[in-house]
Amino acid sequence: MIADVVPDHGVWFRVDNGATAGGVRRAAERLGRQLELGASRVADLAIVTAEITSNLVKHAREGALLMRPARRDGRAGVELVAIDSGPGMADLTLSSADGHSTVGTLGIGLGAIARQSSRFDGYSRPGRGTVLTVQVWDGPPPEPDWAGGLARPITGEQDSGDGYAVRMADGRRQVLVCDGLGHGPLAAAATGAAVAAFRSAPAGPPEVVVRHLHAAISHTRGAALAVAEPDPRSGTLHYAGLGNIAAMIVATGERRRGLVSLPGIAGHQRPAIRGYDYPFPSGATLVMHSDGVVDRWDLDDYSGLAGRPPLLAAATLLRDAGTRRDDACVLVARLARHE
Repeated sequence: MIADVVPDHGVWFRVDNGATAGGVRRAAERLGRQLELGASRVADLAIVTAEITSNLVKHAREGALLMRPARRDGRAGVELVAIDSGPGMADLTLSSADGHSTVGTLGIGLGAIARQSSRFDGYSRPGRGTVLTVQVWDGPPPEPDWAGGLARPITGEQDSGDGYAVRMADGRRQVLVCDGLGHGPLAAAATGAAVAAFRSAPAGPPEVVVRHLHAAISHTRGAALAVAEPDPRSGTLHYAGLGNIAAMIVATGERRRGLVSLPGIAGHQRPAIRGYDYPFPSGATLVMHSDGVVDRWDLDDYSGLAGRPPLLAAATLLRDAGTRRDDACVLVARLARHE
């Protein structure tokens, strides 16, 4: 079933045949018009979506595409994230050049995606698959995001009980990852309430924000959640969490460092809430995820991925470490010292 209206958290499509691909393209056109993109950009979006889904049908294993609105500074665009589990490409740049094909086609697919989109990124390795992230905007795209995430529902559900949010509050850059208890609509409602409360919460350090969320979602079944605040000026990451949210700092030449989340369920019980500070050097990467993602991943296994856009890294980890037997969410954040 193709959604008539795409919510802000997006819709996942399994893309494994031409009939599905056509429905996804039509959904993209509807979303473009819903967001009031100009007619020419809606047409460009249709081309981009058609080329992505065509590649997934022809070349991919377990191809899937996330479609969602992208909202920045009062503007709206469309964001597409395509993932597959193989066979992958040895040289994505070469494969994006017009005329290059491995199956006897005209070889203009990836080139068309790059030309028609406002922003295009990709990561691919032979035998491991490909991840593409695309944005289509009216006019120039906004500045690249310092954090990116995505959530995927358990097989058989439409809405994920996991979610994330990013905000700037009184100069503080903060991120939230949340895992509503259980699965399905009630879990999604708990996470939705936490995300809404996070976006409107008074400015304060992560432990203050977590206390606010704990009170704000008491009418729901509750959630595990964590808030992180990277501070590039001091090279510190401030963090507070409740329940089973995994968070790690990955820095060049160092072993990844796990962050402490205390036992508890936000919205229920009377949990202890405490903030922790960790070194967060320039160029370090923060990875946060729900327990629907197996934590045995290692960014060192993905050559060059640590320096790529956060959403590209998050989508790659979700593809390889996310389980289909649970809701899953991954968020990646990275700041330069001067930001």
